Amino acid sequence: MKKKIVYFFLFTFKKNKFWAFSQMGINNKYMKNAGGLLFHKFMGSGGKTGFSLFPDFSTYALVSVWDSMDSAEKFIKSSELISTYKLKSHEIRVLILDPFHSHGLWSGVNPFKIEKSTANKNSKIAIITRATLNFSKLISFWKSVPDSSKAISRAKGVYYFKGIGEIPFIQQATISLWNSLNDVLEFAYKSKSHSEIVKKTRKENWYKEELFSRFYLIKDFILK
Repeated sequence: MKKKIVYFFLFTFKKNKFWAFSQMGINNKYMKNAGGLLFHKFMGSGGKTGFSLFPDFSTYALVSVWDSMDSAEKFIKSSELISTYKLKSHEIRVLILDPFHSHGLWSGVNPFKIEKSTANKNSKIAIITRATLNFSKLISFWKSVPDSSKAISRAKGVYYFKGIGEIPFIQQATISLWNSLNDVLEFAYKSKSHSEIVKKTRKENWYKEELFSRFYLIKDFILK
């Protein structure tokens, strides 16, 4: 089984915001002939850190899974999508991620599933979560969002986090970056506020599909 590699793109805009918003429905056409592409999703983001009912029209994301780093790099160099976004966006940030733990489903599959863990405990860590909400639980979920935002913003070792998603209000995802795996584990298992949110999630059955994945961060750079 080949080792999957994940390229996570963050596109930010200071102008051309209407153009960026208009692309969300048509960007998939640029991915059809991308060699080695195993999975991808384009997403918008919420206001501020993303944990908001109000959209952030300046930030968009693409998560992509590849059969090799060579395939991903070829896409970056030759893709019409990337060349267009270079011209239109203010900045393209690229996170190269190596998955080491993943459970759950995203659109019926686990795109980050691997055979065994290759975690490097000295590396910086990325976390991607994603969920499709039960329609009847939308109000309960969104009432709890401020507490979730506060919990992660106060966590030791987190230095970036953003709420993202495919469909506003219903399909939600997050990306967060951490200084170490120990920081992630401390937040996951020792944070009282986080554990209360997790318990509430299970008790109230917010999600009809969910995924949680950990990666170590190979590279974090601005695409020139």
